[in-house]
Amino acid sequence: MASAAEQLASNLNFATFAKAEDLKRRLWFTLGALLVYRLGTYIPLPGLNPEAFAQAFAGQSGGILGLFNMFSGGAVERMAIFALGIMPYISASIIVQLMTSVVPSLEQLKKEGEQGRKVINQYTRYGTVLLGTLQAYGIAVGLESGNGLVVDAGWFFRISTVISLLGGTMFLMWLGEQITSRGIGNGISLIIFAGIVAHLPTALAGTLELGRTGALSTPLILAIIVMVVGVIALIVFVERAQRRLLIQYPKRQVGNKMFQGDTSHLPLKLNTAGVIPAIFASSLLLLPATLAGFANSAALPGWATTIVAALGHGKPLYMVLYGAMIAFFAFFYTAIVFNPKDTADNLKKHGGFILGIRPGERTAEYIDYVLTRITVLGALYLMFVCILPEVVIAQTGMPFYLGGTSLLIVVSVTLDTVAQVQGHLIAQQYEGLIKKSKLRGGKRGR
Repeated sequence: MASAAEQLASNLNFATFAKAEDLKRRLWFTLGALLVYRLGTYIPLPGLNPEAFAQAFAGQSGGILGLFNMFSGGAVERMAIFALGIMPYISASIIVQLMTSVVPSLEQLKKEGEQGRKVINQYTRYGTVLLGTLQAYGIAVGLESGNGLVVDAGWFFRISTVISLLGGTMFLMWLGEQITSRGIGNGISLIIFAGIVAHLPTALAGTLELGRTGALSTPLILAIIVMVVGVIALIVFVERAQRRLLIQYPKRQVGNKMFQGDTSHLPLKLNTAGVIPAIFASSLLLLPATLAGFANSAALPGWATTIVAALGHGKPLYMVLYGAMIAFFAFFYTAIVFNPKDTADNLKKHGGFILGIRPGERTAEYIDYVLTRITVLGALYLMFVCILPEVVIAQTGMPFYLGGTSLLIVVSVTLDTVAQVQGHLIAQQYEGLIKKSKLRGGKRGR
């Protein structure tokens, strides 16, 4: 039998949306905030030569700069004030999460509820400032080392660049938090999503242009479209897949009444790590090639040149290391975000248990066993989704933005946002049903 929430969801219609004033306000706020973000990606840094930088970026767009450019919505290729994007905040968040698993004081803060989360969020902001400052200063020095990229090099340019880039990152962090609290969906994820989606029309136009010029055949373009649709369908299926553990609660007595024990489920996502493994693996693998691109190729030793060539896009060594790193980070990040021992302790505290499993340590071991098995499937799924488009890109020369990481982010964020919109509509319809029942009860009382 369908649950009450499922029945309400099936009855949703445009009339329900028309009455959801709070949801419409949230949607308009979200769209307005994303528009502000897109405008900021076109404001260039002061003191930069745009033409010279565009030529320099064209030679490095296939490395890590291309990946960052995708996540920043094209701000890197224009070297705008949002060029750092939201990546320093994401990196700081991951570092703080790692430290909560190692530092006892931070682990205790994590267990203190809302107050502890506020302190951890504050530490994350401090980390964002530190990482953003270091990265912005590195960008400023790198720009000065380029030939004719900076109009007037010196400390004034470095300081202004650091202030501009760091200010852009902190503004995006604040904007993402505002979207999360006053808009719809996860603000940080939506900012990355907007940057990727903004370049999808360009990628599609580039693919069609390759077909027009004869670089790609029509059957191959159709095959690529079919592949993209199939990958999207796979992502939707796996991201919604769960392994549900049946939780049993014992009978309880309140006064002279005996209440029947309840049952619920502990949902374990097939891909608990999300898109983080793909982002980390891509960044680490593209870093050597990007550093070598900025360095003088004549000064590099022979072994370094060989390694850089072997780590190029589509090369066998790149694919093997890419898959291995995705698998490693899938297990590593899952271990950070989900603690079986804490889950088992919470179940024991509330009287819940898994049938046939002793509460406490045995329950934690069982949850860890199940989570490890489904993480293997999640890691294989991530490897397939990310490596298959890489192979196609290397063989056909299709645009970089149609890669597996970008598709994974776009589909995952879309699913999460649609789920939140549906949740608001269900809440709106549920409130309407309660008001109607109260009115009917009042009429009957009269």
